Amino acid sequence: MADKNVGFIGLGIMGRPMAKNLLNAGYSVTVYDVVGSAVEELVTEGAQAASSSREVAEATPVIITMVPDSADSEAAIMGAGGVLEGASAGDTVVDMSSIAPGSSQKIAAACEVQGVDFLDAPVSGGEPKAIDGTLAIMVGGKQDIFDTQAAMLDVLGGSIVLCGDYGAGNTTKLANQIVVAANIEAVAEALVLAKKAGLDPNTVYQAIRGGLAGSTVMDAKAPMMIEGNFAPGFRIRLHYKDLHNAILTGKELGVPLPITSAIQQMLGSLMNAGKADADHSAIAHFIEDMAGVTISGR
Repeated sequence: MADKNVGFIGLGIMGRPMAKNLLNAGYSVTVYDVVGSAVEELVTEGAQAASSSREVAEATPVIITMVPDSADSEAAIMGAGGVLEGASAGDTVVDMSSIAPGSSQKIAAACEVQGVDFLDAPVSGGEPKAIDGTLAIMVGGKQDIFDTQAAMLDVLGGSIVLCGDYGAGNTTKLANQIVVAANIEAVAEALVLAKKAGLDPNTVYQAIRGGLAGSTVMDAKAPMMIEGNFAPGFRIRLHYKDLHNAILTGKELGVPLPITSAIQQMLGSLMNAGKADADHSAIAHFIEDMAGVTISGR
């Protein structure tokens, strides 16, 4: 059974509601983030504040990290002032960041040297599912450690699957991000085509969402495109990072990813246009600009 004394490092768009869900489920949560206001917000919800990742690990036997990329995870866990400086043998690190699978394996090896258990457990579902605790959690690691942490993960997710050994969670997340990116881009193309043809994009969306084209991605992102609302649930720069990791992994494995590569270039163009922190549904802007029309009519 998982210990109900948990540390949480990384209180961004996703991490903040995840930590709150643990508090609401009766967990004692010690938090740290480089942004002090994020820590203060969680303290008002009942969390304990720490001044470093090391301090979080010293205070808790289970440490969750939820940071942007591979380098951030490695620094938070393996770096100076990091988790492994404060962790004890028998503790568990659950890295829920979306990072390169090779980086997860590197962290796992460093944890094993100190007798610390490790799971890589990236998530999908964006801010809405982080808030309501129904994230899809893709886990890599050992079965017995997965079983021990299952109750805690169940607080955060609606679908929790052990995908394989270390790195398998993040390999699965890369597969997820390829599918999500391609879906968003296709929805953008479809709605731009509809608008250019003089149709109401919302009518077209309602007509096709119940058929084979319908998807969770379409239902989440088409309304945002139609409203012209690109407030971030998952930022363009983070999806660009995920596709970068997917392409690198594809090269390592000898797997061509032509559509993934094309969409990553679209995201890169939007980042250069100052839209790095827009929701990834703003890929619609790339198609709109080429077509000379906006889906929302703004």
